[in-house]
Amino acid sequence: MSNHQQPASAASAASVASSTSASAASAASLGPDPDPVSGTSAGPGPKPGTSPESGAAPDAVAAVAPVDAVPLPPDPVAAPGPWYRRAFADLSPLRDHVDYRRVWIGQAVSSIGQQMTAVAVSVQVYDLTGSAFATGLVGIFSLVPLVAFGLYGGAIADTVDRRRLGLIGSGGLAAVSAVLAAQALAGLGMVAILYAAVAVQAGFFALSSPARSAMIPRLVPAHQLPAANALNTVSMNLGLTVGPMLGGVLIGAYGAQAAYLLDTVAFTATLYAMWRLPAMRPLGERKGRASVLDGLRFLREQPNLRTSFLADLAAMVFGMPRALFPAIAVTFYGGDAGTVGLLVSAPAVGALIGALFSGWVSRVHRQGVAVLAAVVAWGLAIAAFGALHNLWLGLLLLAVAGCADTISMIFRNTMMQVAAPDEMRGRLQGIFIVVVAGGPRLGDFESGTVAALTNPATSVITGGLACVAAVLLLAARRPAFLTYDARHPTP
Repeated sequence: MSNHQQPASAASAASVASSTSASAASAASLGPDPDPVSGTSAGPGPKPGTSPESGAAPDAVAAVAPVDAVPLPPDPVAAPGPWYRRAFADLSPLRDHVDYRRVWIGQAVSSIGQQMTAVAVSVQVYDLTGSAFATGLVGIFSLVPLVAFGLYGGAIADTVDRRRLGLIGSGGLAAVSAVLAAQALAGLGMVAILYAAVAVQAGFFALSSPARSAMIPRLVPAHQLPAANALNTVSMNLGLTVGPMLGGVLIGAYGAQAAYLLDTVAFTATLYAMWRLPAMRPLGERKGRASVLDGLRFLREQPNLRTSFLADLAAMVFGMPRALFPAIAVTFYGGDAGTVGLLVSAPAVGALIGALFSGWVSRVHRQGVAVLAAVVAWGLAIAAFGALHNLWLGLLLLAVAGCADTISMIFRNTMMQVAAPDEMRGRLQGIFIVVVAGGPRLGDFESGTVAALTNPATSVITGGLACVAAVLLLAARRPAFLTYDARHPTP
């Protein structure tokens, strides 16, 4: 269910629209407008969440004090602006915090570039082999490094300067895209090079992604985190929708090398954003190198964070029928490959719409209820999709599911960033990458197995209902999750 952004090579293996990540909103309004959440004015003088460039002390290690378990401020007496403006994504993090704005723009640009590369790799492998199986192996070569290095990258992010780790990861990803461009221009025609590049690319992504996600609470204050996570989802889904379309046009006109070259250039936006950040060493007391096992133990001992992870896992395992889309396109609608493309795109379109109309999320304090309600909505939409065999209604239901996914992800990420201490955020983001990478694979197996034993419709319907049942069971086993209040966060 999670739309956490993965590297380009993983796009064909996972419908990851994260962890972290996740993407368009305009950042042009830089004046001292009132903050839609706090009601304060962006007047002169340093503000929480600003960088040295925007008013903080030059020698500051981090832009703001940590938001570890910091309560959100009370709601303003009257939210500014008409209701239709408040419905759109809250742009205050972009307007108020220059470091976050640069990171967001870099993420949006590089996300589009990486999705272009995803299309180019798949097209090139298929052109060289003519085999759907060989093309599918791209996902396997990206999955293993994502899982292996995701946990390790989280531990590193809780030990070293996260800014430096982000620079290394972004530089490595840019270098891999340059290698892909070089092999395409040289006409080497070696699938082994493509598989190796995919694996290295996934490794760089997994090593640096936890660090980039853990930076966000240091770039914006706690009360703006829901809005910042919604904006991250906007940039991510821009990549998932615009990237493949632009990549297809470029590849058709100029070849795969054009997509690779543009992706390489696009990484300069992320590299510039990381370069301009202040140092981002983990806060809190550290005793030696951060341990992956300590992160797992921390998650096990924190019931609210653990429940949020389990709710997302239930959605991905039981309510993710993407492996059945080719069969559904034929058996439900009598369609072809074009129909499959529509089914795959519909959740991403719904996710983008949900993020664009997310202005209300900062006013929701019962975030545990919001997470479970969103996952239930996802499960019900998927079950209805399996029961109703009208194409346009099916696409609408998939879009509703994608929108629910976005809402769930916004609140889950906010809970993890606010309730967890800074020195644990990297490891939790690493665990999140593993859940996002592995959960959909289990979902593919579950839906495929049930469909083989019964039929695709039964598999989709029972999967959606099982997702709902799992969430209701979680709520019954952990009723305190329903009382989680963002103004008094507890992990």
